[in-house]
Order: sequence, then structure tokens, then C-alpha cells
Amino acid sequence: MEIYQLRYFIAVSEEGSFTKAASRLHISQPSLSQQVLNLEEELGQKLFHRLGRQVSLTDAGQTLLQRARDIVSETDETLRELREDPALGFRVNVGAIPTVSHFFIPAVIAYCRTNNVRIRLFSQEDFRDGLVASLLAGEIDWGLIAVPVNDGRLEVVPLFTEPLLLAMAADHPLAKQERISLSDLRDQSFIMLGSGSSLTAQLVQRMSTAFDHSPNITHRCSQLTTLKSLTALGLGISVLPRSARTVTDPAGLVYRRLEGPPLTRGVALVRHRRRHVGKGAQLFADAALAVVGPLQGTPIPMISTVPTPLPKA
Repeated sequence: MEIYQLRYFIAVSEEGSFTKAASRLHISQPSLSQQVLNLEEELGQKLFHRLGRQVSLTDAGQTLLQRARDIVSETDETLRELREDPALGFRVNVGAIPTVSHFFIPAVIAYCRTNNVRIRLFSQEDFRDGLVASLLAGEIDWGLIAVPVNDGRLEVVPLFTEPLLLAMAADHPLAKQERISLSDLRDQSFIMLGSGSSLTAQLVQRMSTAFDHSPNITHRCSQLTTLKSLTALGLGISVLPRSARTVTDPAGLVYRRLEGPPLTRGVALVRHRRRHVGKGAQLFADAALAVVGPLQGTPIPMISTVPTPLPKA
């Protein structure tokens, strides 16, 4: 079994077609078909149902697919790490949800610069579902994601928990109340991040449980700055984590607490259990733990904490 055969197998399984996979790999279709046949003969198993121009995985193919992705990913990561110049820093690919990336990624970068931690950070913003998909596909080393994350293929390293606040315009009627209850929100309009946002999901769950109906979401935004601007204009109420408050918030935007059981969100470092932990990924994890301070409970074996943590960001 050769690594290139596994790459061919993965491409066919993802494209669902030998023709499309051959085009993607820039090889001829007969060569691709022959190598997949050679792989099937070596394994003694048919990997694909051949249905005319389309193909689908057999049970054996389903079993091999994730293992093949793991093998190829670890091989690529190992080769990349061997070729890296330590003087330039070790590469790490990180994804973060929008309400975390705006403050936590800069905090980790600042920590690394202050402590001469050499990493080359490549980052992307996305909602939780998109980041989980990227983790499972082996596209990123770490995801900075709101928990819970319920997938046995992923390892979760808790970072911090913070309260969620109601954001509204200063002249909103609820802004003048000393206490705001869940029932006060029943007939309000909301401005929320996209449907993939964990903040939206938590509000929907809380109000659905209390009133048997979902909140009235009149605006959905993909950018935190857009959400804040619309909220400050009085177009609705938002739910934001405490860390979203910044000195650059729009004028007239205020924050209030919700009475009763507190709304909170936990944020964690998440990785694929089978993905190779490269030097850059390990250094980033150490720096992230240092930024938030020592964790409570049993440490994750593959994570080493940094002896002298910085104050919380």
C-alpha cells in the first residue's frame, strides 16, 4: 500500500467519480482506476460500488476512508515539520468562532512575541459547525470553539467560561429597568449571529423551554461589528459574551445582565484525536493555556502548561 494510492482513494471517495477525481489529481482516469484496483487487490476488498459514472463507498471503503485520511494527514504534517526552519517558526493552522477570534488570537500572538515563542500562525474565522467540519477534514490543527462539542472523534481541552450579556441601545426601554427577566424578552426583536452560532442556539433553547416558541430574530449577521451597529441603532437586542465588549463599541451600545440562572458559554481548544500534533500546534496550545491561566481539574496528557501564565486577556 502506497501513500499515493491512499490519496487517489480519498479523492475518488470525495468526488464520487473517477473522472472528477482524475481531473482534480491531474492524472489520467485509466491510471487512477488501475491504482484503485491495485489497492483493492492488495486489501482483498472492494472499496467502491461502481454505478456507471458515479461511485459510492462499500462498507470496507467506509472503514478505510477515515484511516486513510489520518495516515495521509500525519504523513503530510511530519514532512512539513521536517522541512520547516525553526528560525522562521513552526506552522499551525487554527480556526476560531467570531466572538473568540477578535480578542483571543491577538492575545496568543502577543504572548508568543513577548516570550519568543516561534510559530507561524494561519487562522480562519467560522461558526462552530464549519470549524468542526474543518477539524474532521484535517484542515486545521485546533479549533477555538464554544462547548459542548459532541463528537467522539474530537478531543476537547477547556479554556475558559464567561457570562453572556444582553446588548441593546441605551434608549431601549429595557435598558432603563433595574432587572431584566426572561419574560421581558418574550416579545422583543433580536439581532443575532448566523444560525451556526452557539450564542443563537443557547438563546433559542432557553426561550423555547420557557415559552414554547423561538425568539423573534429579525436580523442575522456574520460579522460582530455589523451586529453591534444594528443593535446600537435600536433595531433589536443581542446576546453577546462579556469578552465582546470593547472600547471601539458603537456609541449608545449598552450591556445588561439577565435575571435568573446566568447565561454562560465555555470556550475550548478542540482537535481531531488522530491528527498529528506538530511542534507548532503544541506551542500554540501551550500559549493559549498560558493566556487564560492554569486550568482546574485533570490536565490533558498531550498538553503541557506554561509555568508562568500571563494575566487573563
